[in-house]
Parts: sequence; structure tokens; C-alpha cells
Amino acid sequence: MRHNSLRTAALLGGLSGLTLLAGAWLGGGTGLRIALVVALATTGIAYFFSDRIALSAMRARPVSEVEQPTLYKVVRELSTEARQPMPRLYISPTAQPNAFATGRNPRRAVICVTYGLTRLLDERELRGVIGHELSHVYNRDILITSVAAALATMITWASYVAVFFGGSDDDEGPGFLGALLMMVLGPVAATMVQLAVSRSREFQADEAGARLTGDPLALASALRKIEMGARRLPLPENSRLTSASHMMIANPFSGCGLGRMFSTHPPTSERVARLERMAGYRR
Repeated sequence: MRHNSLRTAALLGGLSGLTLLAGAWLGGGTGLRIALVVALATTGIAYFFSDRIALSAMRARPVSEVEQPTLYKVVRELSTEARQPMPRLYISPTAQPNAFATGRNPRRAVICVTYGLTRLLDERELRGVIGHELSHVYNRDILITSVAAALATMITWASYVAVFFGGSDDDEGPGFLGALLMMVLGPVAATMVQLAVSRSREFQADEAGARLTGDPLALASALRKIEMGARRLPLPENSRLTSASHMMIANPFSGCGLGRMFSTHPPTSERVARLERMAGYRR
């Protein structure tokens, strides 16, 4: 856990440094100021409305205990074990097995599972998935990913403004060709660091969730099943689902070719191997 936390901090620090470097190289004028405003706006939207955006994208609705007694039982037990409030529970009609958690803090937490997940996993595996999702909430991952996205947005917009509007009269920016190069390479670098932050948070949620349930192999088994189900029933890569995909426990898209390189999720095989090591399993 400490290693994962330090890694996340280092990645966020690197992204912050890249943002400052981009601003300094581009002259630090109009571009960076506009980028700051855009970044703050996008961060605020992502932080305060992430739950509504994700639930709407997955067409999710509140689910009652009568409909899903096992789900309520598992969530209530784990919330009590963690000494945290019971989150709101939603279900998506999607056939693909998947799940996500969102919410600014434990009191505003939301956990959403798909219909396909409830049909695929047994209670032990479902417990592993819920432990993972609750850990995202307890670790304040919505805030961390929002900050990472804001920093990446700043770099992208600073580069864009520098190319098309230039700096102030007193600025000695990198010139048109330099700014154009930054417009291409800067956002790519920022995206790669942002993806690394997201992957690091997935590893940390796996570990924290396994410690909460006391059963790392249950989550490992669930991840194998979810990956197979997601590959058989990939979701369409539209803008609404793409904005919510990083919250899900597994990549909901096909993940072929370059899509795998730019995935917000680490390889399932690596996640499973780490969980097996936690359980003392040796191949």
C-alpha cells in the first residue's frame, strides 16, 4: 500500500512538473492562464458531478434490497467492517459484467453493478469486487483522478493556445514550430502519466479491497471472469461511456491494438498475479 501511494504521489508530481515545464516553455502567458481556467472548470465538473455522469452513461437506476438481497448483504457487511456509511446502490441493465464506484466521500458514495455482473459472479467473488470498489471511495480516488485529468487538460490547452494565439508581446515563446511540437508531444506525455496514475490506483484498490475482505483469491477469480465477459460483450466507445470507463473495475471496451496501450486499467494477468502473491500462492 505504501509503495502504491508513493508511486501515485510521484506520478502526480511528475504530471505537475510537466505542466509547469509546458507553461514555462510556452512563455507562461495567455496560454497557461486560459489552460488554468479550463482545468479548474473540468476538475469541478468531474469532481462534483462524476456520479451523475457515470450513472447516466450506464443507464443505471437505484436498486432495492428486495431486488438484490445478496448485493445489499455484502455491501452492508463490508461497510460495517470498514466503519463507514452504507453507500447508495445502483444497477445497470448492461449485459457486460462490470462495476464502478463514485462519490466525493464515503457519505456520498455510490456503487453500481451491471446486471451481467450479478449473473456471473458468486457471493464470494461479488464480495471481492465490492471490497475493491469501496476502497476506491475510501482512498478518495475521485479527487486524485480529477486532479490528474485537470493537469493533463492544462497541458493540452496551453499547447493549443500557444499554437493558434501565441503569447503576449513581451513573451519569448518557443516559436510556432516549437509550440506545434509541444501541442503533439505534451498532451501525449500528459495522457501517459494520467493513465499511469489511474493504473496505480487500480493496483492500490485491489490490495486494499483484498485486505478489507481478507480474501485476495476471490477478487482474482472475479477479475478473470469479468475480463472474459467484457471481451465477449464490449461496450461501444462513445463519448459518454469513455468518460466513465476509468471508474470501472475492468476495461469495458475491446482493448485491442493501441487501445490496450492507452487503457486506464493494468493487465488483468498482472492484477491477478499480485493478488495471488498476497494470498501466498506460488505457481
